[in-house]
Amino acid sequence: MIITSVKSGSKFETLASYSRAVAIGDWIFVSNTAGIDYETRTLPDTAAEQLRLAIATVARALAAVDSSLSDVVRIQVFVPDAADQDEAIEVLGELFRGIDPALTMTRSPLAGEYKAEIEVTAHRGAGAARRTQIDL
Repeated sequence: MIITSVKSGSKFETLASYSRAVAIGDWIFVSNTAGIDYETRTLPDTAAEQLRLAIATVARALAAVDSSLSDVVRIQVFVPDAADQDEAIEVLGELFRGIDPALTMTRSPLAGEYKAEIEVTAHRGAGAARRTQIDL
């Protein structure tokens, strides 16, 4: 078995000795990801913009291990301010509609000006799998 670690350029990956994503077999675990632009080191003002940037970073990490957002089976989103929750939900609906992963959203405090962060679990090939839906 090969374990592949993906680094995104965050200084915290080095400081805390972690990876943006770790792939073990077909399972891919993406660390909690903030919506900072790692090239310009800027942080957008809104939760929606931050979440879009965070998801773009997640998508790049998944692509590095031959996967994509369509393979995401579980999402955890952290939004500290209830006023930003609707923005986050709208972005998630826009980017994950039809993929429909399991989702947990919590209102835990984040450092500094971070308004939204995301963590995902993916399974390589899940996006191509036959889907069924059960309505309870």
